Amino acid sequence: MPSLKEIKNRIASVNSTRKITSAMKMVASSKLHHAQMAIQNMLPYENLLEHILKSFLVSTPNIDSPLASSHKEIKRVAIIAFTSNSSLCGGFNNNVLKELQTVVDNYQASGVEDIMVYPIGRKVEDYIKKHSIKSGGSFLDLAEKPNARECGDIAQELMNKFLAGELDKVDLIYHHFKSAGSQILTCKTMLPIDLSTESIGTENDRDLTSNVATAKAQEYLRQKDEERVAKVEAVKPLNDDFIVEPNLESVLDSLIPKQLNLMVYTALLDSNASEHAARMVAMQTASDNADELLRQLSLQYNKSRQQAITNELLDIVGGSANN
Repeated sequence: MPSLKEIKNRIASVNSTRKITSAMKMVASSKLHHAQMAIQNMLPYENLLEHILKSFLVSTPNIDSPLASSHKEIKRVAIIAFTSNSSLCGGFNNNVLKELQTVVDNYQASGVEDIMVYPIGRKVEDYIKKHSIKSGGSFLDLAEKPNARECGDIAQELMNKFLAGELDKVDLIYHHFKSAGSQILTCKTMLPIDLSTESIGTENDRDLTSNVATAKAQEYLRQKDEERVAKVEAVKPLNDDFIVEPNLESVLDSLIPKQLNLMVYTALLDSNASEHAARMVAMQTASDNADELLRQLSLQYNKSRQQAITNELLDIVGGSANN
C-alpha cells in the first residue's frame, strides 16, 4: 500500500491536471461560440446563393456546364481533408485520417494512381508526409483562422485544373457540425458539382443555439433529431422564362464558382466548430475522470490515515500493557 505522502502527492498532481483540463474546456467553449457565430453569419449568404442558383437551374433545364459533367475515366483525383493543428480533441483528427486512408485505398484499388491531397491542418499535413502522399500545399494558418479568400483561391485552383483536364474528381473530407454534441464525418464530391435541386438545404440542420455537450444534452439532441420531420420544400421556378443578361454562360460562369468557393469555406467553418466542440467534450470527460480519481484517492488517503492512527494506538496500548 502506498504511503500517505505518496497518496498526497498523487492528489496534488491530479488536482493540477484537473485545473488544466477545466481551463482548456473553458477556452474551447469560448472558441466554439465564435465558430458558431461565424457559421451563423455565413448561412444567409449560403442559403440565398444556393436558392438563386438552383432556382435558376430548375427553370432552365437544358443547361450543360463543364463543371457539372463527369469525366469518362477517373485517373486524377484531388482530396481536401480538414483536421486541426493541435491535438487533445478526442478522435476528431484520427477519424478524418482513417477516412482519408480509406478513400485513398479505394481509389488505388480502382486503378487511380495520381492522388493529390490538399491538407488543411497540421495533423493531416504530417500524415500525408509520413505516408508519401502527394500534397497540394501547406495551409496551417487556414486551419487556425478560417479565411474566405484563401478558400476561394483553393477552389479556383481546383476548378481550373478540373476544366483543363488535370483533375477528374475532387472530394471533401471534414466533420459536418450539427451541434455541440454531434459532429458527423462527411466525405462528399466537390467536383463535378451536383446541380440537382433535390439536395438543396440538406446541410442546414445545424443547432447553433447551444454549446452544451453533456450526456443529457446529447441525449436530448438525439431524441429531438429523431422526432424532427424533414420538410424540404421543392425549389419552384420564379417564372416560366428568365431574361439572361448578357448570356446564359456568363451567369453560370459567375454563380457556379461562387458555389464552389462557398463549399470549401463552409467545410472549413464546420470543421473548425467541430474541432472546438470535440475538444470541449474531451476536456469535460477528462475533468470528470479527474473528479472520480480524486474521490478514490481521497478515500484511499482517509483509509491509510485511519490505519496509521489505529496502528499508533495499538502500539501505545501494547506498550502500556507491557509496563
